[in-house]
Amino acid sequence: MMRCKLGLVLLATTLAGCSHVPYDEPSRGMSAVNVPVLTRSEYVFDAAAPDGSLPSVERARLDGWFRSLELGYGDSVYVDGPYADAARADVAQAAGRYGLLLSNGAPVTAGAVGPGMVRVVVTRTRAAVPNCPNWSEPSQPNFANHSMSNLGCAVNSNLASMVANPEDLIHGRDDSGVGDTRTSTKAVQSYRNATPTGQGGLKDISTKKKD
Repeated sequence: MMRCKLGLVLLATTLAGCSHVPYDEPSRGMSAVNVPVLTRSEYVFDAAAPDGSLPSVERARLDGWFRSLELGYGDSVYVDGPYADAARADVAQAAGRYGLLLSNGAPVTAGAVGPGMVRVVVTRTRAAVPNCPNWSEPSQPNFANHSMSNLGCAVNSNLASMVANPEDLIHGRDDSGVGDTRTSTKAVQSYRNATPTGQGGLKDISTKKKD
C-alpha cells in the first residue's frame, strides 16, 4: 500500500512539472506595456521626364499631388528611376515649397518605372498607442503583482500625438552637416551680456509691517 501511495505522489509531481509552461510577462516590470507603435505609409507618383526634366504640366501635377497629401514636416521625399539624378532639381524645387529637402536613395516600390518617367515617393510615419484606453484587467486582486492594464496609455498617447516627427521615437536625428555658430553660442552670449545680480548692491529689506 505504501508503494502504491508513493507511486501516486511521484506521478502527480511529474504531471505538475510537465504542466508548467513558462511565458513572458511584460506587465511584471516597471515599464509600461502600452507604448507608441509606428506605421509607415508610402505614396507613389509617376511623372513624365523625357529629357530628364519635368515639363511645366508635370510640375503642376506634382505640386497638386503634394498639396493633396498635405505634405509637411516629418514626411520624406525620394526620386527613383533612370532619370532620377537629372530630375532631382525639379522635384526638389517642388518639395522646397513645403519646407522639405529630398532624401537620398529610394524605398522599394511595386512595379518598374516606365521609360522616360521618374517616380516620386513620399513616405509618412504615424505614431499611435493601440488598444488604449485599456481596462481589460481589474486593478484588484493582483496576486501576480502586474502593472495596471491601462498604464502608459495617457502619457504615451499624448507623446504620440505631439511628436512632430515620429521617426524621432526610433532613432536620433542625423547630422545635416550645416551648422550655425550663432545658434550654438546664443546661450553663452546671453549669459555674458546679462547684468550681474549683485551689481546694484544689496537691497534694503525690512521685516517691519508697514502702516
